[in-house]
Amino acid sequence: MSALQPNGTVRDYLGGQHGLLIDGKSETEGSDGVIAVIDPANGEIVAHVPAAGTAEVDRAVVAARRSFADGRWRSLPAEQRRQILWRFADLIADNFTQLSHIDVVDNGMPLAFAEWEIRSCESWTRNAAGKATQYFGRNASGMASGGGIDMHAYTLVQPVGVVGLIVPWNAPAGNLMIKLSAALAAGNSCVVKPAEETPLSALLLGRLALEAGVPPGVLNVISGYGKTAGQAIADHPDIDKISFTGSTETGRQIVRSAAGNLKRVTLELGGKSPAIVFDDADLEAAIPQVAMAIFANTGQVCFAGSRLFVQRGVYDKVIAGVADFAKSLKIGSGFDPANLLGPLISAKQQQRVTGYVARGREQGAEIVMGGGTYGDKGFFVEPTIFANVNRNMDIVREEIFGPVLVATPFDDIAEVVTAANDTRYGLGAGIFTEDVNKAHLMAAAIDAGNVWVNCYGTVHPALPFGGFKESGWGREMGEEGFAAFTETKSVYVQLKQ
Repeated sequence: MSALQPNGTVRDYLGGQHGLLIDGKSETEGSDGVIAVIDPANGEIVAHVPAAGTAEVDRAVVAARRSFADGRWRSLPAEQRRQILWRFADLIADNFTQLSHIDVVDNGMPLAFAEWEIRSCESWTRNAAGKATQYFGRNASGMASGGGIDMHAYTLVQPVGVVGLIVPWNAPAGNLMIKLSAALAAGNSCVVKPAEETPLSALLLGRLALEAGVPPGVLNVISGYGKTAGQAIADHPDIDKISFTGSTETGRQIVRSAAGNLKRVTLELGGKSPAIVFDDADLEAAIPQVAMAIFANTGQVCFAGSRLFVQRGVYDKVIAGVADFAKSLKIGSGFDPANLLGPLISAKQQQRVTGYVARGREQGAEIVMGGGTYGDKGFFVEPTIFANVNRNMDIVREEIFGPVLVATPFDDIAEVVTAANDTRYGLGAGIFTEDVNKAHLMAAAIDAGNVWVNCYGTVHPALPFGGFKESGWGREMGEEGFAAFTETKSVYVQLKQ
């Protein structure tokens, strides 16, 4: 096997027939046609999947609603759901190489990133499996009764119902399993729509869930276009909740659609996150961290550290260091372990990113390095750094979702807090300093749902993830992420004396 190709099992999977998973059965045709899946590293078609339309969405929702109503999953003892999800995690581990290679082909990401993603899928699923047995309400009889016990009062924690999970293309398996593991652990029935660009790992994960023992109808996976299948899920009156990760623009559309039946909504949206380097930071450690904060997964990360603020005394040294680090990053196929930068997801995304680069130049920003495309195949863009930017430039204000960094010097804490918070987003922030007092003050002052000190991008299933402002509603992972897939019911029972 060539180092630049997926293994034989994956090649067989890519060349096989792919079907929607509805009510435990595979459907190889979709009413919205066929989606050609493209490897962004070379622009070649690697597979075809059916494109679900409203008819398939309706059938998937009916199957999910039926499975929820008859209790085949939600009425199982929590310990039994835990055991099935644990087997699901075992199967993810057993198929580690296949799932990793699929997302390299589907998304273009470097193999090391894909392997981290699939290991995380296993971890998130095991963590959620444990939560299935940990949420069971509380007894408040003493408070409700006053002096004597004349009222038995308690809460029940129950699943929301039928949930629609709409997943983006930048980390296909990972974004799915963050949502799906918690939704299933809580007892919900699910309709999943992966991004049309990256449907392959989701379709395989659906089959693995069935193999693990998730009953037919509880998990339905439909590949399809956002404008048809995704919109049909958002609009559907028999879906009780939507969990969506993607662009802020699409998030707004989902909110408008959810108003029809006031379905619950969790949104994990865009970002324009700051990475802040103080002059007392360990620069040898900080420079690679802030570089990979933007260049990891070719900048296609919602919390990418795309705005770099450096204290003036070390500004030139840090910018030169980040540029040198970026120049050392090899670009190419994710199957070559030497390559740490892959392609962008599509020709459209490549054009979007290079368009922002062109606007940055037109608006007067200084390009320190990069700015062009790379190679004669695939959708590659060079790592790019801009200096001499100002707050009114498009490259400073808007999420680019590519390997483009904008750098700004600052003098003091008050100045950088104001500049860092001068954005409509609030997903992540990185702070690099050796002063623990400064670190805590900054962590409290930055408007972001996730703050990393002397590191960037760490996530753990025990801690919630989400954003402030236009970076979303609600949280994923942690106790908050599990609770987002539940409803709490208060019960009062008057006791006779």
